[in-house]
This record gives sequence, structure tokens and C-alpha cells, in this order.
Amino acid sequence: MGAASLPIRQVAYFVPDIDAAARAHSASFGSGPFFTLRHIPLTRSIYRGTEQPFDHSSAYGQWGDVMIEFLQQHNSDPSACHDLYPVDSGRHGLHHTAVWVDDLQAAIAEFEAAEMPLAQLSTTEFGTDFAFVDASATLGHMIELYAGDEGLRGFYAMVKDAAKGWDGSEPVRELG
Repeated sequence: MGAASLPIRQVAYFVPDIDAAARAHSASFGSGPFFTLRHIPLTRSIYRGTEQPFDHSSAYGQWGDVMIEFLQQHNSDPSACHDLYPVDSGRHGLHHTAVWVDDLQAAIAEFEAAEMPLAQLSTTEFGTDFAFVDASATLGHMIELYAGDEGLRGFYAMVKDAAKGWDGSEPVRELG
């Protein structure tokens, strides 16, 4: 794998309100438009070896060559989000960078061997697996790992294409 050879595909922020964060980022930096998914349905979510509910929403937009995600967790259960931003702390900020890997399980093992243990592994109802490895001891944030499958690549391309020639109107848009 060689972590140094994995380009960052996304920078994600943990925020209390994805809509407000997306609008503010768009106004300040011209990023967007942002596409929101609310209460993203998961078929499983395992946090540090224990099944835990992970009720979250995200807004995804383009900022130059990098996707920006704003992530909001609705429940107070333990998660990779609450590792960095404890419930009721009022804190928010950079949560993770995301990379695509060829083999998710092999990449998790390689990151663990590099002292970045698996914090959370989840599967969306669309069949996309994503993992947060804990790089907070060295980088101060998580790293999200995805197998860059066709569906994920298509989603990233859709967000990037929407930004081409975008006139700034309707900075936050709902997805199904």
C-alpha cells in the first residue's frame, strides 16, 4: 500500500450543523455545491470491536481538487467522531482525511502495523465499507479508508462535476 503513495481524496470536518458549515465554507471559499445525505443508513458499524449505532449526516462538496465533507453525528454513542470530539464538549473541527485503497482489510492491517489502529468499521446500506483508523497520536485526526469501487468513484465524480462552472446558487442540495 505505502501510505505515502495514497493521495488525499477528501478532507472532513466534524460540525454541529452540516448545512450551516457548508453554507459558511461556500461563502468563504467558493466551495460547493454541497450535497447532503441525512441519517446515512448503515447495515453495521463496529467501534473498537463493539457494534454501536452510528447515526450521522454528511454534506459533500468540491473545493478545488479535494472533496470537503461536513459530518454531524446525531446520537451520543461512542464513535470515531466522539474520540476526537466528545459529546457535549462543544468542540468541532478537522476529523479525518480520506484515501482510497485497493484492499480495505489489508490496508487496515498495514495502518495498524504503523500504530494507527482501527477505530471504526461501517457498511452503508449501499454496500460501501469505510474504516476510520486512528492517526490522532501523530496527526491529530483520523484517516478514513475506502475501497475505491465504481459507485464511490462515480459519487466523487458527480460532486466534482457539479462544481464545474457552478454559479454559487443553491449551495446546499439534498440527496435521496
